[in-house]
Amino acid sequence: MAPATKQWMMGLQVSGKSEGTDTKMMKRKLRWTALPCLLVAFLAFVARAAQSPETAAAPRLAAEPWPSFRGTAAAGTADGQGAVAEWDVPSGRNIRWTVPLAGFANSSPIIWGNRVILTSAVSGAGDATFSANTISNVRSANDMSEQTLQLMGLDTATGNVVWERDVYKGAPRTKRHPKSSHAAGTPATDGRHIVAMYGTSGILAGYDMSGNPLWKNDLGVIDSGYVPDPTAQWGHSSSPIIYQNTVIAQVDQQKNSFIAAYDLDTGKEVWKTARDGEVSTWGTPTVFRGKTGDELITNGTTIRSYDPKTGRLRWSLGPNSQITIPTPIAGPDIIYVMGGYTPVRPIYAVRPGFTGDISLKAGATSSDAIAWSNDRDGVYIPTPILYRGLLYAVNNTGILTAYDALTGERAFRSRVGTGSAVSASPIAADGRLYFANEDGEVFVIRAGRTYEEITRNAMPDPITATPAISDGLLVIRTIRSVYGIGSK
Repeated sequence: MAPATKQWMMGLQVSGKSEGTDTKMMKRKLRWTALPCLLVAFLAFVARAAQSPETAAAPRLAAEPWPSFRGTAAAGTADGQGAVAEWDVPSGRNIRWTVPLAGFANSSPIIWGNRVILTSAVSGAGDATFSANTISNVRSANDMSEQTLQLMGLDTATGNVVWERDVYKGAPRTKRHPKSSHAAGTPATDGRHIVAMYGTSGILAGYDMSGNPLWKNDLGVIDSGYVPDPTAQWGHSSSPIIYQNTVIAQVDQQKNSFIAAYDLDTGKEVWKTARDGEVSTWGTPTVFRGKTGDELITNGTTIRSYDPKTGRLRWSLGPNSQITIPTPIAGPDIIYVMGGYTPVRPIYAVRPGFTGDISLKAGATSSDAIAWSNDRDGVYIPTPILYRGLLYAVNNTGILTAYDALTGERAFRSRVGTGSAVSASPIAADGRLYFANEDGEVFVIRAGRTYEEITRNAMPDPITATPAISDGLLVIRTIRSVYGIGSK
């Protein structure tokens, strides 16, 4: 018998020395009455003892929201939020609730307080064409049926739909990629407002936390697609972000790209800046907050920084890929931006606070403005993640590379899984990284300078949306359903 178990069993023994008959009988009665409760406690004790350090729960901190694409500032980290590492859909282990969704979307869930907020697109013709595990398909999905574009709030405890709103109903203005949907952008919230964007219909809309409409803007036709062939429409998918009292939308398309800020209460335009020479991109902007002031960072064929209060251009950087999808991410003192398409696949580690053209001189890999870079290892679709001193970047075939965040030195390179396509961006919590793929698998690996897989969790359907974590709940959206995952 293990020492801990022996000690626990000894705690059940009751001494009967020098006791009267009534006292002995009372203790026997109490002993038998307490046995069921003690048995439950013992089983829980054994279960905790059986947990491996890799999957055991970390100390919990106060609840933190997950307010926009990939959480606060797109960082994707949720230490102390109680995320589990293992679950099983068929048996229901650690599955708190499952909600089938009408239509489908590859927008990601967000969480604020007791609400999970989602968008979806329901085709009037029942068209849910989706091509999982395709890497190089450039053609559009011919899904121009009438769409009901939805915004909904779910209860975090039960998954029940608390409210559901039809933001727009009508035919989209452009086609979409077969791996995307007509609800591709992730909503954003500050706890008072919710903003959702539906790019193929050109709609940007504001709601309150109870689902009451505040305003709706028509941004016109947003024609985002394959740059070499303008007839291949892929649909706009950049997500809105909230900065102070504004919502910022990056609207890159074949012509007339722009970035703009709108008042959160009214939807009124605050500023709008043309993105000269920019073509279709799909990344979400990020705000870096630092000693040198706030910077609004955008990916694109030219990487740019703006003043988020005014839209004034601060600096620009190139060259970059012809097609860019990853969202820039901000560390304490460095901003990381990358692209994974031709003609170059760069990673740039940019120091904030500069102005003008900060592009590197020919043959250089660093400068006063650029801490480090390389021109070949950027990834195509998933946004990289900065976690505990390492920059992790997984490409759309599942090859994961980790770099020292300060120097760019490679720590390791390994394949996650067996080669399924990856569109969802990684997230991290409590020393673990989570990678979801289009086979519906979620791999959990240990954070660190070597690759070590902890668990593999199978979901019933492909995953392209990035999961969310808050207050003990891991929310995973597949193309058909959304799951609330956590210890029960």
